[in-house]
Amino acid sequence: MLEVRNITKTIDTFALKNISFEVTQGEYFVLLGKSGVGKTVLLEIISGLLEPDNGHIILDGHDVTKEKIQKRHIGIVYQDKALFPHLSVQENLSYPLRCRRVSRKEIYTRIEQLAEDIGFMPLLKRKPETLSSGEAQRVALARTLATEPKCLLLDEPISSLDIQAKSEIRALLRRINRSGQTMIHVTHDYEEAISLATRIAVMEDGKISQVGSPYEVFQHPKSEFVAKFIGIKNIFKGELRNSGNELAEFVTEGKRFFILSDKESGTGSMVLRGEDITISNTNLQTSARNTFKGIITDIEMDRLSSEVTVDIGIEMSALITRDSMKKLCLRLGKEVWINFKATAPRYIEE
Repeated sequence: MLEVRNITKTIDTFALKNISFEVTQGEYFVLLGKSGVGKTVLLEIISGLLEPDNGHIILDGHDVTKEKIQKRHIGIVYQDKALFPHLSVQENLSYPLRCRRVSRKEIYTRIEQLAEDIGFMPLLKRKPETLSSGEAQRVALARTLATEPKCLLLDEPISSLDIQAKSEIRALLRRINRSGQTMIHVTHDYEEAISLATRIAVMEDGKISQVGSPYEVFQHPKSEFVAKFIGIKNIFKGELRNSGNELAEFVTEGKRFFILSDKESGTGSMVLRGEDITISNTNLQTSARNTFKGIITDIEMDRLSSEVTVDIGIEMSALITRDSMKKLCLRLGKEVWINFKATAPRYIEE
């Protein structure tokens, strides 16, 4: 449906570097990355607001790289909503349609349908200044959808909203996507990406580091950068020792771990999610090949879980439920055991 082929763009000291990916019809594709990696620049190239130095944008088999924004059938929604303050909600919605010389009857029909589908019928006569941030974002989405874009681009659309509004807009975005709308969404929030995406592209320093389903990206990061960005704390540099068996050894700072890997011996990093580490008060007899005794050095709690850091000679962070915290009576300075299976860590070559 949409193909981005070898896009490059240099702006001052920043550059997009041979960006390529495809988005299929009806897909929810998320571009995930830190601020300044080029996500918004890439969206503006796709929309037609910027022209690339090299590369092509292909929409439904047609090269639209040189097409004006009005002829691309691609809509873009920004974080700041950009509603006209002097126009009512209804007038804001009708503006892009009047510019396209859509008939009054058709404009009325589209606005009524969008107001019902997106849930802002009572707001039509109000001015933007009277709207909450969540209401304003609904109107901004509807205004772009009114033009019936083949592909909807979203630039950090919910980052400035409060918690309740974020949840409501995420649900709305999923509903819009389920209706068949193709969407490309830019965000720096990996939890937001997980809740929305069918596929994710992680951007780093003007290029794409990894593309895959949320499961592939978050369970199997392909680089140390991706692992760190998605919040994995257990990343250790060291040496893989593989004698030809599937069960290899990874050595770092004098500690030896068993790891399932078919990679050749060499230097690299071991990546281990906190969810894959079990904490116990005694040395449990399990099938886990990695078992260590250590001291709790830090505990960080949120609403649903606790991250417990255990010093076993190196510090490892385990993510457990609040209920498990209470049952195990975990506290700073307590001696505990941790264990994890050889299948849990991922080895990334340098």
